[in-house]
Amino acid sequence: MFDRARKSFARFFDTMRADTDNDRDKRTHNLFEAAAVYVSACAEDDQDKIDEAVGWVSPEALSFGVSELACRAVIALARERDESPQTVARALLGLPAA
Repeated sequence: MFDRARKSFARFFDTMRADTDNDRDKRTHNLFEAAAVYVSACAEDDQDKIDEAVGWVSPEALSFGVSELACRAVIALARERDESPQTVARALLGLPAA
């Protein structure tokens, strides 16, 4: 698990160091679109999509977007399961009930 995270961060920093003046994608992406693509690509283990989403917004914006996506997902699951967000979050992370 840590190896996968280390590789993702290494690729992320390589992308940040790379020349950002490429003509492949002139369309601007918002942070929520980047977060959605990044998280779904991580779930599908699609490194090309991960690298693409990382280049769309700043690291801080991507972090905020991923955090917001996580909050919204936990709230939606909690409502669906009729449980508290804390219970759902702990269950998703495999933690014992509080």
